[in-house]
Amino acid sequence: MLILLVVLCKTKTYKMKKVSLLIIFISLFGCKEEYKPENKIKEDVSFLADDKLEGRQTGTEGEKKAADYISKRFKELGLEPKGTANFLQPFSFKPKSHPHEEVKFTENIDGTITGNNIIGYLDNKADKTIIIGAHYDHLGYGGEGSLYRGEEKQIHNGADDNASGIAVLLNLASKLKNKNTQNNYLFMAFSAEEMGLLGSNYFVKNPTIDLKSVNYMVNMDMVGRLKKDSALAVYGVGTSPIFKKTLEEDPKNKFRLVLKESGVGPSDHTSFYLADIPVLHFFTGQHEDYHKPTDDTDLLNYEGMNLISEYLFAIISDLDDDAKLTFTKTKNETKKGAGFKVTLGVVPDYLFDGKGMQISGVTEEKSAHKAGIKKGDVVVKMGDIEVNSMMDYVKSLSKFEKGATIKVIIIRDGKEVALNVTF
Repeated sequence: MLILLVVLCKTKTYKMKKVSLLIIFISLFGCKEEYKPENKIKEDVSFLADDKLEGRQTGTEGEKKAADYISKRFKELGLEPKGTANFLQPFSFKPKSHPHEEVKFTENIDGTITGNNIIGYLDNKADKTIIIGAHYDHLGYGGEGSLYRGEEKQIHNGADDNASGIAVLLNLASKLKNKNTQNNYLFMAFSAEEMGLLGSNYFVKNPTIDLKSVNYMVNMDMVGRLKKDSALAVYGVGTSPIFKKTLEEDPKNKFRLVLKESGVGPSDHTSFYLADIPVLHFFTGQHEDYHKPTDDTDLLNYEGMNLISEYLFAIISDLDDDAKLTFTKTKNETKKGAGFKVTLGVVPDYLFDGKGMQISGVTEEKSAHKAGIKKGDVVVKMGDIEVNSMMDYVKSLSKFEKGATIKVIIIRDGKEVALNVTF
């Protein structure tokens, strides 16, 4: 082996009768390759969003295959198992019997579903730990969360939601190996996010590390569709005083950032925020393939995903030598709009930062579609309620009853248009 390494290191051919031990050692060390972070983003997404996994619904064989794959990737990356069963943290629960029922964790008995969080640890012997997470489950063949209205069952592969987040998480794990060692890193792939953030909720209630040591949590959910305007939404910037300045001033920032203060939202970072942990959640925006069978691998922006991974690495690097971050509570804006009885049947554009609520998709045969509302329209008034932001729109829905007809004012092509909407 030593002789082979010496030969490989030579740049010219020399005739030598003797090679001293010193030269052999110099040649050996000269040949030692530096560790280079991998880039298997496309490969990871392609496996997780393949039809063979049948949409990775929690508790199915497809999700188990995804869990096996992620566990194997964690091992390849040199992460230590930090679950309760090697890399896995199994949990069982009874599915909801109606939409407003609270899911309860229980023993694995008849009628329960078992999911598995996948947890890997990079131990730098530090006092603080950063949690980096993304959910890996999706909708299987559709079900309650699907926006697909076709009659024939189809696999919902969830390439963006959320094979993209897992792929970036794995890429980050590769980048952080032997880097930024003032923190340890706990990498988590959550199960049952689509069923109500169950995997992250279970971990917070049953942590495999001391939560008091957690510095902050980074979540990635739907980071695969970076658009031409490079808009990147970041939620939770109000959960620690240092976040906003770090995000905006980082030299790796190549994005049009849309910053959201609240630590509460429809993804797994919420579970950690509610445990008084600073959080950042990254998201490239809704699209017309959200929760549909068309959310597939060929539509992802892989270069954009790599840029996001580089940006996250830069942020983590910037914060590496800081003291433990201060947690601050934010306004729970989403809670204010809870309890509404009607829906418009649209997909909001979460990256829109103008006045009103822009629509990025319309569900067929729902109220908005029947009223003539289109993708790209901006809702500015619902009945008598002014809509200046997304949260104004959400709060307005709580004021209307099913069967009511209201006038909705939209901006289309720069002009106000009034439409009658019946819920």
